Amino acid sequence: MDGIFLLPGTPPPPLENIATGNWTPFCNRTEFETAEFLYMQNQMPAGQINRHDSLHRLLDLWASTLAKHDDKPPFADHRDLYDNIDNSPFRDVNWQNFTVTYDGERPEDGTKLWMDDKYEVWFHDPHEVVRNMLANPTYANEIDYCPYREYSTEGDKRQWKDFMSGDWAWDQADEIAKGPSTLGSMFVPVILGSDKTTVSVGTGNNEYYLLYASIGNIRNNVRRAHRDGVAVIGFLAMPKTTKEHATKAVFRKFRRQLFHSSLSKILNTLKPGMTTPKVTRFGDGHYCRVIYGLGPYIADYEEQALLACIVHGWCPKCMASRKDLDEDVLRCCREYTEALIQEGSLGDLWDDFGIVGELVAFMNDFPRADIHQMISPDILHQLIKGAFKDHLVEWVEKYLRHMHTKRKADQIMDDIDCRIAAVTSFSGLRRFPQGRGFKQWTGDDSKALMKVYLPAIEGHVPVDVMRTFRALLEFCYLVHHNIITEDTLVEIEDALSRFHHYHNIFRMTGVVPTFSLPRQHSLKHYVQNIQFHYNALGQILVTNQWLDKLSAARADFTHWGMLTGTCLSVTMDTLEGKKRAQTIPALAEELNIPSLPNLLRCFLFQQLHPKDPRDPSDIPLAECPLYLSKISVFNSASSRFYAPSDLSGISGMRVEHIRSCPIWQNEYQCHDCVFVNTDSSLPGMQGLEVARVHAFFSFRYWGRLYPCALISWFDTVGDTPDEDTGMWIVHPGFGADSAPGYAVIHIDSIYRAAHLIPMYGMQFVPRELKLYHSYDTFQAYYVNKYTDHHAFKIAF
Repeated sequence: MDGIFLLPGTPPPPLENIATGNWTPFCNRTEFETAEFLYMQNQMPAGQINRHDSLHRLLDLWASTLAKHDDKPPFADHRDLYDNIDNSPFRDVNWQNFTVTYDGERPEDGTKLWMDDKYEVWFHDPHEVVRNMLANPTYANEIDYCPYREYSTEGDKRQWKDFMSGDWAWDQADEIAKGPSTLGSMFVPVILGSDKTTVSVGTGNNEYYLLYASIGNIRNNVRRAHRDGVAVIGFLAMPKTTKEHATKAVFRKFRRQLFHSSLSKILNTLKPGMTTPKVTRFGDGHYCRVIYGLGPYIADYEEQALLACIVHGWCPKCMASRKDLDEDVLRCCREYTEALIQEGSLGDLWDDFGIVGELVAFMNDFPRADIHQMISPDILHQLIKGAFKDHLVEWVEKYLRHMHTKRKADQIMDDIDCRIAAVTSFSGLRRFPQGRGFKQWTGDDSKALMKVYLPAIEGHVPVDVMRTFRALLEFCYLVHHNIITEDTLVEIEDALSRFHHYHNIFRMTGVVPTFSLPRQHSLKHYVQNIQFHYNALGQILVTNQWLDKLSAARADFTHWGMLTGTCLSVTMDTLEGKKRAQTIPALAEELNIPSLPNLLRCFLFQQLHPKDPRDPSDIPLAECPLYLSKISVFNSASSRFYAPSDLSGISGMRVEHIRSCPIWQNEYQCHDCVFVNTDSSLPGMQGLEVARVHAFFSFRYWGRLYPCALISWFDTVGDTPDEDTGMWIVHPGFGADSAPGYAVIHIDSIYRAAHLIPMYGMQFVPRELKLYHSYDTFQAYYVNKYTDHHAFKIAF
């Protein structure tokens, strides 16, 4: 392809066809879908795949059923599975490596071991990886070919949705358009990210920086759906030495420079395409001239300091002094930093400006690359694990130990753990059976704790502490919205202002001496980051080559119509509960709810006479139809709703299972709560009610199927959310005779599952209280809007 522009409407050249039924390297569809299930959907580790308790046993059982037919399962063991995936020809980018050694001055007292070591760096060619992303047909219609600015239809206000809606991409495209040779080229920003990891299998427990890449043209729904939108492109070596030499200036300089030199080497294949257009095929079959550019680099603070060549404790984005990070100052830029390095001594640069002036930064090798603009925070590690867990949660413990005796503080901390452990289970929510009492915290653990922690400290800390947590939580959820408007930016600024106001209680009580903390300080830069390059603010997503190859194979097989339906072409939406009641009287007896038959009669009347003007409570029971025939009872139902801010499908849809079963995990009853849509014309909780599901059942009446739920209502307390937590408060509803407020409703009125957390108040929680007692024990509950981003959007 020579890159000559075509006339509008010219069709793309045909894609290279594959023979129908050619499942190479797999023998057939069953082999491919088995590999995909075991490695992608189930993500079974190799150790489990090859041991008796997992795949080995599965294949043995499978083989026993096939032996009489002289047949065998698709794979012998995990190695056979991996070999088939490795042999896949789809979008294969080979691993490459290079070795780095120390070539600086050596001490007179003898060479140190780390100076003689060889450091291996493994990588994929990022240019090939990016070309594969652009050529992926599965999201050919989910790519932005040029920057844009979007405005709402109501109020004509600016809004940001995907990366190319930000100002940075717009400005970069303007710069590219100034050159006659690049005019008309498409801008492809390469988003990078790195995260420290330990590779222990066969490597001697070596630490590496895992390097990720994506492109800004892919829309966020693709990345959230894990559709090959993020790829691992490298393992950056991290030199080790003894504790004696780890703090030596020469070793620290080598570690830093190795990181930058490795990045420069890996990304070098992209450099020619940053000034000279490259002709690249896209998923729709067309070819475009593209210009690459280094976009945002997503990293935790430790990597940010390393990338920006700054001293730990300084900000990589602005000129604030480490002693007072929250002072109002100008933002840093590449020109400013280079001018300081030209004029200042290394000592002055270090002490007065926080600059490590002896390093050669990787971005110096690339055009239009300003690391101070490129730095983008990693929400998971910087805000959730950093500002929330490592700061606020730890400060609460320090506060309690500062204000109480050791014995009293220990009792309160134990009660907080009991409260956390007593939170009822919820789909997708990690539980803490022992509270916070474990040592190895991950970012995902911190994210799960964030969703349940606020009610657990109520009554044990002052109101200002509660409101500090509320402000930070709301900030975290607001910056993660899939669409951010000018109004959202105002809400973000308001949450940040409240956070800075209320967190002063920790300084006033002597818990912390300073708030000059880089991770907390980063909150000040979020609004401008959103305006510059929304949305590179997401979490770094982990992937690997086997997942990439299976995804590539599925994309290709799907394109050629080879994956229509399923292997058995049978779909089961729900599973009918075994040994459950088959009539309404029997179900009423099973649930010990004698009023169920009458509730069903009222439900049927409302379904048959939806326009009847009378209040349902005024309708005589004699007018309501009687149903005594067979019913089907179900242990769960699934809700499908639009939740683009959470992990979801490529269209933003998410499926959630709502449970209502007499025995869950052979241990206890499980009856989830739900949001019921009572008035879709009203916003938030004004149009929603909360209920608990006691049974799902269906029946046919005059040939029509009625899927139903038996629920008990919760009543809201007050007309607004609680001021300290930001959550609505509800309590169990009761009828005129003080009996629980039961009702039968159509399943279509259920929006999605709801999560309630008890209002613990000042009382200590009994240690014997279990999570399955939670919904039956307390008098009032918080409607947990922090359980996920969709709940945050609707429960306001």
